Amino acid sequence: MVGKWLATTAALALALMLGVAPARADCTITVGLVMELTGPAGEYGQAGAKSVEMAFRDLNDAGGPHGCKLVTDTRDSQSAGNVAVDVATQLVQVKKVPVLIGGIISSVTIPILTSVTAPAKVVQVSPASSSPTLTALGREGKTNGIFFRTITSDALQGVAAAKYALDQGFKKIAVIHVNNDFGANLYKEFARAYKSLGGVIVSVTPYNEKQSSYQAEATAAMAGDPDGLYLISTPVDGATIARAWISQGGVAKFLLNDGMNSPDFISSVGAKYLADAYGTSSGTSPTASTEYFNANYKTFSGGIDPANPAADRSYDAGAIVGLAIAAAPTQDPLAIRDAIYKIEDPAGAVIHAGKADFAKAKPFAEVFPDLSASIRRGRGPNKAPTKKQVSLRLSPEVIQHFKKGGKGWQSRIDETLRRVVKRKAS
Repeated sequence: MVGKWLATTAALALALMLGVAPARADCTITVGLVMELTGPAGEYGQAGAKSVEMAFRDLNDAGGPHGCKLVTDTRDSQSAGNVAVDVATQLVQVKKVPVLIGGIISSVTIPILTSVTAPAKVVQVSPASSSPTLTALGREGKTNGIFFRTITSDALQGVAAAKYALDQGFKKIAVIHVNNDFGANLYKEFARAYKSLGGVIVSVTPYNEKQSSYQAEATAAMAGDPDGLYLISTPVDGATIARAWISQGGVAKFLLNDGMNSPDFISSVGAKYLADAYGTSSGTSPTASTEYFNANYKTFSGGIDPANPAADRSYDAGAIVGLAIAAAPTQDPLAIRDAIYKIEDPAGAVIHAGKADFAKAKPFAEVFPDLSASIRRGRGPNKAPTKKQVSLRLSPEVIQHFKKGGKGWQSRIDETLRRVVKRKAS
């Protein structure tokens, strides 16, 4: 992109269990995909959807989870939270997907999480939603532990943007931000750091999306004679705002958020007006994974730039989901959730992106032979009363004690607890 971008760093290490032969077409595992394919964030969603498809192709070519083929059921959120909730509900309640990837923007991801996936305890992975609200929901126990994301929080981007702005000479700055959770939170994080470092914010102007003109917002933002504009937006609306700012005589010096790193934004505004544009974006240090992705994504996606803000992190989301499905003994959402922690364990083997590296992973049956055999045999119908699957953390000494007796140690824990319950009830 024209201008200069500062990358904040997020690294990813992966380990997985796959089949040894190419994935079987007669055995499929469907993952729900809710992306902003249209609307203000359409550019992000289109890139993200292609990235997930590319990750699934690579995993399938390497053998697929349990020898099965990963496929997506993709729905368009239209960049709107209410639409996102409707399509996510269809995927979770009707299609019964065990995992949902999406959305891209926080104003789509948050309502999906609070209205659909968290209540249903279905795993959700967002490739690009950076709002600190998502962290707060987790800390407050409102996510049921099923939410993950492959991007850094705006709590980091806001601080990085504040320092970067001052380093580039923005001493007095105007702010125009999209009036949603993402825009409000990124501004709040930026303002706290920027003011503490000595910067002056001369005006703050929130705007509503999809307006035909932003002349009034540009006029309001110019109050106080700023030496530049911090524009927190998306490419389509952002271009309209930037043109309004320039046409009214605003200083052609911009600070931009990560989502504005877009060829469409440049062509719509005009490259000559963006020579003094700066931005921040989450990124990663060069690895074999980034080299593979940058070399192959444009061809796979039909021409989308691998630098698109949602592209690489959506590949990560697809890879993590596929790996977790492979590592989980069943397709139960809570088993997949627990497997995400396993495949992200820093002590595991590092597996880079692409079929060649994915193929180095061990088959599930080789890693867990006893469990694999029991899955193949099947358990038959449950005897009443049926047991319920839960996620339970136990002390190491408790696990060691029961494992000494060999197979069936989990059943022995259950029997011990049942005896205690009976004694308490008598």
